[in-house]
Amino acid sequence: MAEEKLKTLKKDSAVKDLTEGEPAKLIFFFTLPLIAGNIFQQLYGLVDTLIVGRFLGVNALAAVGCTGALMFLVLGFVMGLTSGLSIYTGQRFGAKDEDGIKKSVAACTIISIFCTIILTILGVTFCRDMLIFMDTPPEIIDGAHSFISIIYGGLIGFVMIQMQSNLIRALGDSKMPTVFQALTLSINILLEPIAIIVLDGGIPGAALATIVSLIIGNIICFIYIKKKIPILHTRREDWTFDKKILWEHAKIGLPMGFQSSIIAIGAVVLQGALNSLGPIAIAATSAAMRVDGIAVMPMMSFGVAIAAYTAQNYGAQKFSRISEGVKKCIWMSCSFSIFIAVMMILFGPNIMRLFVGEGQEQIIDYGQQFFIINGACYWILSLLFIFRFTLQGLGQSFVPTIAGVMELLMRVAAAVFLVDALGYVGACLASPLAWLGACIPLSIAFFLTRNHLRKSHAQNY
Repeated sequence: MAEEKLKTLKKDSAVKDLTEGEPAKLIFFFTLPLIAGNIFQQLYGLVDTLIVGRFLGVNALAAVGCTGALMFLVLGFVMGLTSGLSIYTGQRFGAKDEDGIKKSVAACTIISIFCTIILTILGVTFCRDMLIFMDTPPEIIDGAHSFISIIYGGLIGFVMIQMQSNLIRALGDSKMPTVFQALTLSINILLEPIAIIVLDGGIPGAALATIVSLIIGNIICFIYIKKKIPILHTRREDWTFDKKILWEHAKIGLPMGFQSSIIAIGAVVLQGALNSLGPIAIAATSAAMRVDGIAVMPMMSFGVAIAAYTAQNYGAQKFSRISEGVKKCIWMSCSFSIFIAVMMILFGPNIMRLFVGEGQEQIIDYGQQFFIINGACYWILSLLFIFRFTLQGLGQSFVPTIAGVMELLMRVAAAVFLVDALGYVGACLASPLAWLGACIPLSIAFFLTRNHLRKSHAQNY
């Protein structure tokens, strides 16, 4: 009876069952909107960097750019948390458990709001201390502080749109979250030049425009869920404090959030080492990392897709489909990683000139070094995403957390030893080394888990 009711709901909404059909096709078409959506997500930072760099100068570009690690520290936690919380939702959907889905929505909301309050207080209170710890140059620290403190103050907007989008994706719909992100970005692109140029808001104006656009995006997303996805509508009884359900969510969501924060701590330490190289190196890295962030989004999108695919099939106990899906996903993602690396290396200088214009050859040369070193190792990152998200889709958090610690250690090692010895090249090597360090335990854990599932559930293989 419950299954029949769920089938009816699926006909009335945009949800997608990933437990039926050809895995490669399902994953590919689920990933396409994710790629667009994740690129839109990265474009927020890119728009800030482009507009600030063009209209407010190199120091303003460096000020906004040097907050990247601090943004990743908190926003990365939020993305990992909300993605992890929705894993349980996807598993309940795969198991055709409508009541479980509704209780999951309530649990996701409660945990997300609780974490937001804590993160906002800590972020606003200590962001300047963190900038000082990172040896942010005096000429840019005030601008950096004004930008990041406003972003942290409006964190609730980012949290809620991430949570709503991930709940929709858990039900197999990757298209509408992309639409919401596109609309939100469009609003941001419209508001930011007005705030900076017309209203003379400077760096704080750029941050405020981002927050306002997120608030509007949340409203649009909420209205869509209210009208189109009844299975995500909660009832009064769903909000009953249930320790077991909250724990089931927290044990996946919190470690996934902490993984990102652990990685970000390494980025903060590395940023401190990078800051010692001066504003030119900071500006070059800021611009290059914005482009790099967009370039790696398709690989991350394949990872998010395999997590949703794995969660639903795990809930449905279709374990052979998980193994087949992972193989197809590796082939697609690694192929793309090679293609995008070639494009980045060939067109790197032209891309860098979009940020700084002509006459900034040292910044352009630094950016090209970054593209060459990172691009050559994108295939490692591709495997890292697939193994990590597959394990998370299965509800595992321990090994992905260990992998996050490995990334932290490798980035700290690069900051402490390689930047001093090799200068800017040492800073560029930090990410590839971190990817390699994380990929080793993840790959081992994936193959061990696959073999365990094969032996324990032979009838489903």
